[in-house]
Amino acid sequence: MKQSTELEKDKKEITDKQKVFTIPNILSFIRILLIPIIIWLYCAKENYLWTAYILIISGITDIVDGFIARKFNMVSDLGKIIDPVADKFTQGAALICLLFRFPLIWIPLAVMIMKETFNTITGILVIKKAKIVPSSNWHGKAATVLLYIMIVAHLFWYDLPSYVSLGLIIACTIMVTISFVLYGIRYIGLIKNAETTREH
Repeated sequence: MKQSTELEKDKKEITDKQKVFTIPNILSFIRILLIPIIIWLYCAKENYLWTAYILIISGITDIVDGFIARKFNMVSDLGKIIDPVADKFTQGAALICLLFRFPLIWIPLAVMIMKETFNTITGILVIKKAKIVPSSNWHGKAATVLLYIMIVAHLFWYDLPSYVSLGLIIACTIMVTISFVLYGIRYIGLIKNAETTREH
């Protein structure tokens, strides 16, 4: 009887992980749909305040979907993929927009592109070799928060002093770099462990 109950529990967990249309996943899809609106408001309308408002709304949905996923056990494998994709596409679009007014934005943008390219490649290897979908860590969330702070500050504060802009860019770049290194150590470790386990 106990074994049967545990089997049913395992089946339920697998089913939950495979769910697609959960509230957190829908919120992630909404964030992706907001990206062209952000670009249009910034580039076509040159309405920086509304660009910032939409970006803040996007950030709030990110916080809410994470809370709902953990609180109501709605964590899914798709969510682990689509949530960071929505984040990085949003951040990348916003950084590219800002690049035209603040040239030094290319520094955190370049580091972010390298980090996400590396994470994508090694993440796929982790899924294939270790059979798990890695979730985000605290340093990834910290880097995301700093990115949003930097982006929103540059949007709200049109005449942002160069020293403030530089300080935010440096702080953001350092945190993204730290996250890059820590994710690299984690993913490579998971791949090596999976290969060692397979050999034995």
